[in-house]
Amino acid sequence: MTTFITRRLAIGLVMLLALSVLVFILLRLAPGDPIDAYVNPTSPLSPEAMQALRERLGLDAPLPVQYFGWLRTAITGDLGYSIQRVGVPVLPLVMERIGPTLLLMAAGLIIAIVVGVAGGIISAVRRNSPTDIGFSVVAFIGISSPAFLTALLGLYFFSVQLRWAPSGGMLTPGMGFSMSDLLAHLILPACLLSIGHAALIMRYMRASLLEVLNQDYVRTARAKGVREFFVIVKHAVRNALLPVITLIGSTIGIAVGGAIFIESVFNWPGMGLLLVNAVETRDYPVIMGATLVIGACVIVVNLLTDITYAAVDPRIQVA
Repeated sequence: MTTFITRRLAIGLVMLLALSVLVFILLRLAPGDPIDAYVNPTSPLSPEAMQALRERLGLDAPLPVQYFGWLRTAITGDLGYSIQRVGVPVLPLVMERIGPTLLLMAAGLIIAIVVGVAGGIISAVRRNSPTDIGFSVVAFIGISSPAFLTALLGLYFFSVQLRWAPSGGMLTPGMGFSMSDLLAHLILPACLLSIGHAALIMRYMRASLLEVLNQDYVRTARAKGVREFFVIVKHAVRNALLPVITLIGSTIGIAVGGAIFIESVFNWPGMGLLLVNAVETRDYPVIMGATLVIGACVIVVNLLTDITYAAVDPRIQVA
């Protein structure tokens, strides 16, 4: 297990390096100039002042020099300083926002897992029944609905029209922290984030459980007189969960993309909203730092998924 974890972490470091190179190149290919964030449109700077500012920020150096300069400091944990927020270090800014994003993603994934697994089990047990058909229709709608559309529709119906949930933010302005207030702001964006993942987990769980229910050991358990409830729960569900666990781990990256839309629509103070604001202002250090932290989180989650997969099925060797 130690060898496996070490090897996976080494691969993860190579992936992070490749990700940083890719993001750096894409940022430089994108139109616009980060210097614009410093310039007041009503009082533009002279060309000499613009050049001096560019030199101070290191944007006048060749691209390889800029990248390796950033990489050299990033290895030490220094991700530079924000261009938009003058003098603010990137790492504390990112770490301040990662908590709300993890909270939102964790709540959304928990809802997705519970709803998806339960719906998949019910759909498989009642195969080809009206319940199964209804669940399948709902799942297909959920899979085909993009995150930005569900976020906007959810905001309009549940916050604007029905007023069942707050329309944005993480806490009510002017009020002290309370768990009930946090949950009131969390429940709607978390449910909207979970829709696509719950639908996908439901379809995978249904297909996997149907395959397991046709295995010989399940028929043997039934022939021995084991109650159908225990046949499903004890013998079938555990083995049917194996591909679902892999699916859950692989959807973490997709959940990050969905969280960006959800946080933008609901003004949730997380990594997604930070990235959107950084892209709008061409804040290169914040974009690089946030992307690096998100990539590291995804790699760690995938590693934990592989370990969980091996724990659920002892036949799997991770060495």
